[in-house]
Amino acid sequence: MDNCTLTTLRLTLRVMAPAHATGLTAFFRRNEARLRPWDPPRPSGILEAPFWEAEAVRAATDHRDGAVVRWLMFGPDVPDRVIGRINFTQIVRGPLQSCMLGYAIDGEFEGRGLMHEALRATLRHVFESLRLHRVQANHLPENLRSARLLQRLGFRVEGRAHAYLFINGAWRDHVLTALTYPGFDARVFDMAR
Repeated sequence: MDNCTLTTLRLTLRVMAPAHATGLTAFFRRNEARLRPWDPPRPSGILEAPFWEAEAVRAATDHRDGAVVRWLMFGPDVPDRVIGRINFTQIVRGPLQSCMLGYAIDGEFEGRGLMHEALRATLRHVFESLRLHRVQANHLPENLRSARLLQRLGFRVEGRAHAYLFINGAWRDHVLTALTYPGFDARVFDMAR
């Protein structure tokens, strides 16, 4: 996988790199209380720069190995400030050609359509450049913002998983959604031989 930058009408999206550690630390400090109800238990040190320095190095290695792509969102008015993150993780090749999607946006920028704009660009990249067939995104049933966002992007509800993830002190059910790419080129299997 190549290291790249995507540009949309209002955003610059960069693949996470060690240079972003300070920006990620600031992002999590600003949004710590807001994101806590939606996130699994946080590792210790998540609000400190050394944690994000190590995470950024690991993300770069995972990206190079084709296992993960972690994007950071930067806005036109704040070009050096991380305002969101999008993670395509658990990339599986072979007959599955799939990954998992997770995302978060800075509370100050929520409700402006920026995550929708960023996800459209990164999903296009995942389908057309990385040549995956399926992206799965799961959300808590009460997270109506995520439900609406995923629906607008074309994700279909595939079911509900009981006690799926440990979040906010308890095992929580999740709505399972997925988006498949109708333009998937099955010749990718021939090229892998």
